[in-house]
Amino acid sequence: MDELRVGIAGYGAIGREVARRVLAGVPGVRLAAVAVRTPDAVPPPAEGVTMTDAAGLPALADVVVECAPAAAFLQIVEPALRAGRTVIVLSCAALLRHEHLSELARAHAGRILVPTGALLGLDAVAAAAEGTIHSVRMRTRKPPLGLAGAPHLLENRIEVEGLTEPLLVFSGSAREAAIGFPANVNVAAALSLAGIGPDRTTIEIWADPGVTRNLHRIELDSDAAKLSMEIENLPSENPRTGKITAQSVVALLRKMRATVAVGT
Repeated sequence: MDELRVGIAGYGAIGREVARRVLAGVPGVRLAAVAVRTPDAVPPPAEGVTMTDAAGLPALADVVVECAPAAAFLQIVEPALRAGRTVIVLSCAALLRHEHLSELARAHAGRILVPTGALLGLDAVAAAAEGTIHSVRMRTRKPPLGLAGAPHLLENRIEVEGLTEPLLVFSGSAREAAIGFPANVNVAAALSLAGIGPDRTTIEIWADPGVTRNLHRIELDSDAAKLSMEIENLPSENPRTGKITAQSVVALLRKMRATVAVGT
């Protein structure tokens, strides 16, 4: 197989960690480019890696890893799909707001891949979706700092600073959560896309001063299985995102070039 050229869009905590791990060695995969807002101001992470902007990335990479702020999502994803590239999307809550992207990918032979990220069991959820899923519920607990600044909190004047006990800040559908917490609950969007969709997947979000990790618990009831899953993620340098997210991206890149691949 030809070497897979990877371009990273966004060079924050997740982008830097993905770059570091790819440069450390993933068979059949090469870091070709990194896209940032001002390419001339950021030194490349290694010799042979080109610094560019989002518009220049599709010409340099076969696979674009989107790990930028949600505001830059379309600037990264649309040009890549028009060029027929594969896009690994971390801001997958944005997919619920921009449903035209699947048709754009289809029209230009592009692909959108959503890694497991900070969640678990998406392969089992996807398998259950081949039958009948009756319900999917998710409960997320995060340190208050990991939720600070979310639009839902600002619009409803919900204060999370100085909490001394857990506070339920949201209860509703995954679609509503994606609007109210675009940088915080990409896991809920991924879960809904794997299962019964964003309107039937329900989520509770708690700001909990008693936790130091991002906690996600999923309960699924289907005609094939009942699933109960829980994961505790250490935050990355960005408190809104778990450390395992970058590792999930690298695992997906590794799987794309593996001769033996495990998991659905």
